[in-house]
Amino acid sequence: MRTGFLMTGLLLLAAPALAGDAPPRSTYVTMVLQAFAAKVECPNTDLAYQDLVQRAQQMQLPDGTTEKVRKAIAWMHTGGKMGEKQDDDLIAEVAIATKATDLDQRRLGMSGWCEAQKTNLAGLIRSKGS
Repeated sequence: MRTGFLMTGLLLLAAPALAGDAPPRSTYVTMVLQAFAAKVECPNTDLAYQDLVQRAQQMQLPDGTTEKVRKAIAWMHTGGKMGEKQDDDLIAEVAIATKATDLDQRRLGMSGWCEAQKTNLAGLIRSKGS
C-alpha cells in the first residue's frame, strides 16, 4: 500500500504544472472520477454535470476539460467500449485517480468512503431528488 502512495506521489510530482496558482488538472480529474464513482457506488447519490463544468471554470481549466475527462474515464473503465481515448497524460491522470480512489475505498470501506465524499465533494454530488 505504501508503494502505491509513493508511486502516486512521484507521478503527481512529475506531472507538468499549470501556470499561476491554478491547481493542476490531475486534482480536477480526481474530483470528477470520485464524483462519478460516488454516483455509481453510493446509494441515493447523484451529480450534476454542470456543477463539474463550473468547477473546471473556477479552477481556470480550458473549456472542454470536463468532457475530455468524462470521456477518458468512460474509455478507461469500460475497456474502450464507451467514451474516447484521450491524450496519454490525461489517461495517466485517470489511472492515478482510479488507483488512489480504489485505495481510499479499501481503507475506509465503501460506506465510510461514501460518507467522506459528502464533505469532500460538497457542491458536486448531492442526494437524489435534491
